[in-house]
This record gives sequence, structure tokens and C-alpha cells, in this order.
Amino acid sequence: MTTFTSQDFKMMSRAIELAKGGIYTTAPNPNVGCVITRDGEIVGEGFHYRAGEPHAEVHALRMAGEKSVGATAYVTLEPCSHYGRTPPCAEGLIKAKVAKVICAMQDPNPQVAGRGIQMLRDAGIEVEVGLLEQDAINLNPAFIKRMKTAMPFVQLKMAASLDGQTALANGQSQWITSSKARQDVQKYRAQSGAILSTSKTVIDDNASLNVRWDDLPQSVQSHYPEQQLRQPVRVILDRQGLLTPELKLFNTEGGRLIVAEQGDVELQLNTEHQVDLRATFADLANKHNINHLWVEAGATLASSLIKADLVDELVLYLAPKIMGSDGRGLLGALGLESMAEVIELDIKDIRQVGSDIRIVATIVKKEM
Repeated sequence: MTTFTSQDFKMMSRAIELAKGGIYTTAPNPNVGCVITRDGEIVGEGFHYRAGEPHAEVHALRMAGEKSVGATAYVTLEPCSHYGRTPPCAEGLIKAKVAKVICAMQDPNPQVAGRGIQMLRDAGIEVEVGLLEQDAINLNPAFIKRMKTAMPFVQLKMAASLDGQTALANGQSQWITSSKARQDVQKYRAQSGAILSTSKTVIDDNASLNVRWDDLPQSVQSHYPEQQLRQPVRVILDRQGLLTPELKLFNTEGGRLIVAEQGDVELQLNTEHQVDLRATFADLANKHNINHLWVEAGATLASSLIKADLVDELVLYLAPKIMGSDGRGLLGALGLESMAEVIELDIKDIRQVGSDIRIVATIVKKEM
């Protein structure tokens, strides 16, 4: 078993922090950081900023220059071994004559998956893998899921009053949550590759479903300039063909994918003649390279996603308000008939955002 030094932990921790610099910009590529050291000192560092631009290793090697000879490179993800829009990073490290490479984790991408590590070893470079692996995994849950399962990572956002209502009986719902909570939602949107909703939600709210710079938290605005804001693709389920050109959706910045009979994404129906959400999500992952899907929709779609076991994470905002049982509930019918069937949640995080409570949770898998 490899024994890593305190210096190794320190340098990989630095690489992981650097990688976070790309969380709003790299999609569909993963977040990656790299640190190069020689004689115990950092001589180069960098992170991947945007797809099609230099990878983390390239930035670090450029900074290191001739000091990369005999150096150690710390990389949060196995260096790539294939030619894409940029040359292989494993090849760059070999040419730079580094002596050792420490990777936090192997790349789950089938085009890499150990090939980069083997390329380095074949060139006589010492390679070690597994330092702060879980931290590296936490950097890229969506990328990893798509590489391993050919499905996107799905976050379902919901907002309700404390008694679980999303609107009054007459349909009024703006605004249940506070401005701070809505800013928090913008942060999640900015991290996603696509935002999914339905034509009903878009029409009812005349929603643009894009990222609004002015509504982003200051912590995000300070992360990168406004002109470099990356807009997620808006994916709209429009089986009935209800969308019209005058909607904000078609007149605001950001790409669109309409799921309809004559849409950008093929409309696929299941045996119950409903939209086949699993097949649709697979198309989004494999044909449109979407790793991370952020869902904002009503009770019907939310219930369908949960019943189809397509939700990786729930993000629920609860406002300190009471709306009564004559309001509109958070979820539609789930058809549960016994307490054994009740859906259980594993709460990963709970905190106050403005006056609201934000709960992040996963659905507990039932043992078969």
C-alpha cells in the first residue's frame, strides 16, 4: 500500500482547491487541478477552466517551464491519454520530463480509464494513485456518473411552505421563498449543464430558466467576470407543443433543447404513453453531453422522477410560512399503500438560507 507524506497531502489539497475554480465553467468537462513541485516548492499550478481550453496540467507545466524536469506533479484526475480538442496531458507530462505523478483518482472516462497512467509508467515515470480520492470524487459527481452509467446526475429542486404547499388554491406562488433562497438557486443553476422543466411551468411563470448574473450571490460573482458566465441549456418537455416564440424562454440568453415530436430531442413514450423520462435523460447524456441536470418543475414531474428512481439529490427550500391544506402540495400522488413503501430520505446537509431552510438529501434505496 502506498504511503503518502504530509507534503503529498498538502500539495494534493492545493490541487483540489484549484480544481474548484472551474465549477461554473468547465461543463461538460470535469473539474481538475494540478500542482507541480520540485525540491519541496511549488513551481507550477493551474486548473481546467473551460472545455476546449488548456487542461490543468498544461497551465501548471507552462508556469513551471524548465523546472518541470525531475519534478512531481499532483493531479486530481488521471491525465488524459487521448486526442480531443486538446493534446493528451499524459504526453505533455512525459515531454516535460517530470519524475513522478500522483493522481487522486483514475479517470472514469472509458477513453482514458487507466491508459494515461500506463502511458506515464511506460515512459519511466513513477505513478501513484488514490491520494485524497474521495475529495477528488466529490469534485465531479455528475461527470463520474455519466461516464459510469451513461446517465446524467439529476438534482430536483423544490420549494414549499413549512406545511408542504407550493401555491395557494388559486395558483398564486410568487414568492414563497426569500430573495436569498432564490439567489442560492441561481448558484445551483450556474453549476449545472442543463435546466429541465415542462412547458406548463414555463408558460405559467413565463420563466426564462437561465442564470441571472445580478441574482447570483456575491461569492459567485467574484469567482469569474460576467462576460464569462456560462448559460446552461434549457431542456423543456413539450409533448403537447404548447410553447410559443414570444415567451421569455426564446428571448433570453442560453441554448434550448425542446423535447417534442418535432423538437430538438426525440419525444419517446413509455408503455403508459407518458414521456419516457429515462430514455430522454439517456439521450441528454449521450447525444448532448449533459452531465448535470437541474430540474425545476411542478408536482407531477417531480413525482414521476421520484417514482422512476431518476433523482440523485433533492434540494428542498422550506419557507417559514403556513398556507393550509387547501393549497397545492409539493408532490403529486405516489400510490403508496403501506408505511413500508414510504420514501425515506438521507439528509446530507441542512442550513438556513436567508429566512428559509435548505435541505439537501438523497433517497434511501430500498433493499430488494
